[in-house]
Amino acid sequence: MANSPDKMLESMKTGLLEKTGKPLDHWTDLVRRSGLEKFGEQMNLLKTEHGLTHGYANLVCQAAKGNLDADQDDLLEAQYKGKDSLRPIYDTLAEQARSFGKDVEIAPKKTSVAFRRSKNFAVVTPATKSRVDLGLNLKGVPGTDRLLEEKPGSMCTHKVRLTSVDEIDGDVLAWLADAYGKA
Repeated sequence: MANSPDKMLESMKTGLLEKTGKPLDHWTDLVRRSGLEKFGEQMNLLKTEHGLTHGYANLVCQAAKGNLDADQDDLLEAQYKGKDSLRPIYDTLAEQARSFGKDVEIAPKKTSVAFRRSKNFAVVTPATKSRVDLGLNLKGVPGTDRLLEEKPGSMCTHKVRLTSVDEIDGDVLAWLADAYGKA
């Protein structure tokens, strides 16, 4: 398995070429020429009309929007611009995730940061100016008043709403560790 963001990206590009016979540039040009502006519409075009899997469609759409060229630190800074009080929540969660092992990858995107191992186990999103949502993949775990179950088909199975570092308690850390273990 590729163990760095650059290696993972190259692996995805190679896989796309192998599966479709066409390079990433072909697909990004197709998306740009389609005239579709919304990400979901672009994804739907690639998946339904061209048979791309969700992962490859996401890669193409992200590349078409220029998100793959963005610096990861810049992406993270942009997420927390005007939400500076929330950044310590992210920093604490990222530090905890890194402590699980060398196989943890922290991957900032435009609006969230994925924590992954062989697959995403958590996603941190500054959802509002006063709250961070911690998405967790905890298939088969019942929800609670804090560990909210997400609707089927969502990126994560559960979500925890956090408004301060103090809310990252033993329960949250245990759920994060469990999600890591399931990845």
